[in-house]
Amino acid sequence: MTVRDPVCGMEIEPQSAFANREHMGQTFYFCSQSCVDQFDKDPHHFVMTSATTGFNPERTLTRIELPVADLPFYKPVPNLEAGLRALEGVHQVTTNAGAGVLQVEYDSKKVKVPQMAEVVRASGFQLGGTNIKIGIESLRCASCVKFIEDELKSTDGVLSATVNLATQEASVDYLPQKATLAQLNTAIEEWGYKPRAATSDAPVDKQEEAHAREYRRLMNKFWFATAVSLPVLATAYYQFVPYLNTLSMDTLRVLWGVTALLTLPVMFWSGSDFFTGAWSAFKHRSANMNTLIALGTGAAWLYSTFAIAFPSVFPEGTSEPFYDVVAVVIALVVLGQALELRAKGQSSTAIKKLLGLQAKTARVIRDGKEMDLPVEEVLVGDVIQVRPGEKVPVDGVIVEGSSAVDESMLTGESLPVSKKQGDEVIGATLNKTGAFKFRATKVGKDTALAQIVKMVQDAQNSKAPIARLADTISGYFVPIVMILAVWTFVIWFVVGPQPQLVYALVTSVTVLIIACPCALGLATPMSLMVGIGKGAEHGILIRSGEALQTARNIQTVVLDKTGTITKGKPELTDTLTTDNGQWTMEDLLRLTASVEKVSEHPLAQAIVDGAQARKIELSEVKDFEAIPGHGVSAKVEGRNILIGNLKLMNREKIALGELEEKSKSLADDGKTPMFIAIDGKAAGIVAVADTVKEDSAEAIKALQGMGIEVVMITGDNRRTAEAIAKKVGVNRVLAEVLPEDKANEVKKLQIENRKSKIQNVVAMVGDGINDAPALAQADVGLAIGTGTDVAIEASDITLIKGSLKGVVTAIEVSRATMTNIYQNLFGAFIYNTLGVPVAMGVLFPFFGLLLSPLIAGAAMAFSSVTVVGNANRLRGFKPKFSAR
Repeated sequence: MTVRDPVCGMEIEPQSAFANREHMGQTFYFCSQSCVDQFDKDPHHFVMTSATTGFNPERTLTRIELPVADLPFYKPVPNLEAGLRALEGVHQVTTNAGAGVLQVEYDSKKVKVPQMAEVVRASGFQLGGTNIKIGIESLRCASCVKFIEDELKSTDGVLSATVNLATQEASVDYLPQKATLAQLNTAIEEWGYKPRAATSDAPVDKQEEAHAREYRRLMNKFWFATAVSLPVLATAYYQFVPYLNTLSMDTLRVLWGVTALLTLPVMFWSGSDFFTGAWSAFKHRSANMNTLIALGTGAAWLYSTFAIAFPSVFPEGTSEPFYDVVAVVIALVVLGQALELRAKGQSSTAIKKLLGLQAKTARVIRDGKEMDLPVEEVLVGDVIQVRPGEKVPVDGVIVEGSSAVDESMLTGESLPVSKKQGDEVIGATLNKTGAFKFRATKVGKDTALAQIVKMVQDAQNSKAPIARLADTISGYFVPIVMILAVWTFVIWFVVGPQPQLVYALVTSVTVLIIACPCALGLATPMSLMVGIGKGAEHGILIRSGEALQTARNIQTVVLDKTGTITKGKPELTDTLTTDNGQWTMEDLLRLTASVEKVSEHPLAQAIVDGAQARKIELSEVKDFEAIPGHGVSAKVEGRNILIGNLKLMNREKIALGELEEKSKSLADDGKTPMFIAIDGKAAGIVAVADTVKEDSAEAIKALQGMGIEVVMITGDNRRTAEAIAKKVGVNRVLAEVLPEDKANEVKKLQIENRKSKIQNVVAMVGDGINDAPALAQADVGLAIGTGTDVAIEASDITLIKGSLKGVVTAIEVSRATMTNIYQNLFGAFIYNTLGVPVAMGVLFPFFGLLLSPLIAGAAMAFSSVTVVGNANRLRGFKPKFSAR
């Protein structure tokens, strides 16, 4: 037998309960310390008539556990708790950092889970739960986007939901223990749409097949409506058709009766989506784009049928039908949808290109035998043979052989990268010269390529803030148009010329048909889809539409020095000898590198690598000794070698002469000089530095040319920092900043313009590990990855190639995409603000012009196609620097 916790209502076994309490002759069982504490504070509040159920039916509070992915880490929790408590209806918030959950007690009538989820995200945390994508068949109505989103959000257990009109998919974050897929599907069905499996996760050929199937369906409907429209148009304009213009009115009425029957299948098959969508909206006491078309064509059909059935009821000259409006308008709108779908297929070429990079088969070695298997059947741990010219099928580590691998598809580096035993290889990269075997470490959806594709798809399904505004406008748009249509009918019927009824009907139907919220609804998601895909083609992974929109307005870019401006790895930069000419540079470097070969100092390896790069043979070392804080000493080729700092040379009383001045000059350039003494005499200097990347200065200059202030932030001393900044052209340096203080420095930059009441939009560029707090604090965080590091949680944008040119390209992509979005929104807005008044007849009193419903239908159909076509112009975007 189970009992219920009287506080939270959880079903528990009495013997496994956390604790129990006796109260007023009843025993109560509890699941946790939190429930016990609440009961102890006010036991009467939980007193029950039944001791076995232990549940208070009058208690209206609901309890939920929200999983928070990054709860135990670096972000402050008090702000999160305070934000949740500020919501009306939230009674208690308890943080369990160890379990990574927030326990929230709330009144479900006053506050919903998506509102709490929004607060969690606004506080900089990432919610857990499960994400699912659900396809929505025939979703083309912009107004319905918001209706379906709201329906999904009202489903118990849903954390967030976004519906993308461009991909015809809903992306839902939910708690599996509270909500099921069936409930999510029901929420979509409530609005008359049929849920289906999402195609964005399917292979490219499956996606194209689904697109082609839907395109054929729409074109079949269009051709049927077109075939019916031809005889309907002939009878509508009988005055201009030979033979028909000689028929009597009674015969014409019979023909019109036939066209009435012919247009019925056009309405209820070709136009079925409009009428089912309108009916679903009506059941929810709302209206959408389908309502406008269904009302317009339905009103025209009903008027026409009534006019030919009861002509005597109508004033003379007003009893002719408008069946042509029904057939032609539906045909044109369906054609517009088909062309729109075709253009959408072209918009997702970036994903197709990425998926097309993957190898189809792998040569797997199992039980000593080589076998060709589909890449989907490769398992972690399999050993795979790769020959010259073949693609690496999955991610792994080389166990035998060596080669040069072209990683340009991921990193953008044009030169092949040398690979040897123990090195990582990335799936979809191209093997150039040698053959090698590697052990698979990541397969399927865990590979770097799969992660990149998923990130791009998630970003394309996300919404920019401007898209939410467009969705809101679309929600109000349809009711406003319906009111305008009623006003139009009344005005024309009351003050219009004869025949007033015909004019009133035609103008009101034209208003309903010409209004197009779809163009507004498509304006943003189509451009986002193309823009984010274009970014991915150039090695820029943008996480969300919001990040893309914010990046357009960046005013300040903060660059971490190590690994961002510089290579992040020390290199040998200088070898200087004394003026007496006793030692050549090669001799000096051979002796120095031989000693450093045994040293464990981090700078020692840079000297060894420098010598090996110059093909210098190293000698045996004897009597090696590390002198903490000073340097090292050893014997090489019978000579006593000392390598170290000024303190070591002073301690050993070695006269440095001009070398001391040279070392200061090197230090001023941001390098670390080390003195070398041989047999008690100064012999020279070797200098090591974290060298600047080849293209950093060029990228920084480009950023400054875009009107962006560039700031360098580093933990190095000011002298070194200033030296690096001078090399790359950075004028503002924040030096000696500890990693934990970087976020505060970013915050200071953000509020610099507070006097003007405009927050400075700051981007932070770092390696995404020790810079994580600063990346999270910045308005836009850009993490420099290396192909496999594509899931850096703190960043908004990941630059696959380790080059600052990617920052320039990311901002260029953002600006180009947002410009395209504004063009689309402006075009959609102008179309509707001009089209609706013209349809209402504002030109009639001045020029005698009245818009035909047929022209209105064509304009409405092709306004959406124009928006999609303009979005596709982004496919020709060319960045200032090509990352490929």
